[in-house]
Amino acid sequence: MSAENHKKIKILVVFGTRPEAIKLAPVCRKLKEASMFELYICNTGQQREMAEKTLSFFDLRSDYDLDVMTCSQTLPGLQARLLEKFSSLLAEENFDGIIVQGDTMSAFCGALAGFYGKIPVFHVEAGLRSSSLAEPWPEEGLRQMLTRIAVLHFASTSEAEKNLLRENIIRENIVVTGNTVIDALYSLSPEKYAEAERSLQRDHGISGEKKMVLVTVHRRENHGERLENILMAVIRLAEKYPEHVFILPVHPNPAVKEKVTGKLSSFSNIFLLPPLNYPVLCFLMKKSVLILTDSGGIQEEAPAFGTPVIVLREKTERQEGIEKGCAFLAGADCEKICLLAGKFLDGNGEKIVRENSYGDGNAAGRIVQKIMDFYTLEQK
Repeated sequence: MSAENHKKIKILVVFGTRPEAIKLAPVCRKLKEASMFELYICNTGQQREMAEKTLSFFDLRSDYDLDVMTCSQTLPGLQARLLEKFSSLLAEENFDGIIVQGDTMSAFCGALAGFYGKIPVFHVEAGLRSSSLAEPWPEEGLRQMLTRIAVLHFASTSEAEKNLLRENIIRENIVVTGNTVIDALYSLSPEKYAEAERSLQRDHGISGEKKMVLVTVHRRENHGERLENILMAVIRLAEKYPEHVFILPVHPNPAVKEKVTGKLSSFSNIFLLPPLNYPVLCFLMKKSVLILTDSGGIQEEAPAFGTPVIVLREKTERQEGIEKGCAFLAGADCEKICLLAGKFLDGNGEKIVRENSYGDGNAAGRIVQKIMDFYTLEQK
């Protein structure tokens, strides 16, 4: 890229889901602070409302909305719509770089469209690997393919860096940054937590003084029989531990929502909530005595609060938490979930105390600095 006239570098940041919005918001903020960049934000619409509300919490707004959400969300259909919309956008605008995060279809298609347009692709949270294409599905396949077309790889941990090196990615193109989800977490003030507690009481009748267990489940590979087993475990735990309240924000995917409401809505100590805003979710992670989840981000966030996590997956690419005793792998095995949960719920619910392996709150700054270095070298 020519340095003539000192033109600002146009960067497109792509997200489509709430976790992406959370993890990319700190990067967007740092890009706005850097005078050499002109920031543009694209919401693909994969989870438009949830993602846009999260972005607004960080005082950011999207410049483009690809509006890809439809009632029928098949993977081939979603990919086709995303590629078509991205291709049109990139044909109209002259972007100098594209930033994507993680392993969603939005991230993969944004990267692929950038590759087709010969635009440098920068991958945030690169190098996660489970070693099984079926776990998580289709994310494991998407992120492996994305790795082949990215020019810079921002790995959250040294283990992710090792995965990339094993795949023959050039070391100079990898930076271990920590995870930007911790940057986002550290941006919450005590006032925001207090406000979240008030809204939880006001809107849902849940007191922060209760013994809370947070449950989240949504992954595609857990649909069907696996989801049935997980919900049975929640029922057994709710019946065995009536002094605890089990809080489950219900994912809007019909394959999840209908099954969850049908199975759990009749229990007085199970609260089925709509998708929560970011501060309320963080408050629940902080106050819960235990979390049951198949989410990737929560596996990274919970150790910052010392809250133990039972992972509702057969495999996890976030092994650091398992190795340090912050997280415990249960899959969708009802008996195993109940056994592991009982170890925490039978006692006084004290939080584990472990060093967080996933970041120090400065990941976004490292990412933006490396991108600045990339363009500085390119201009010489």
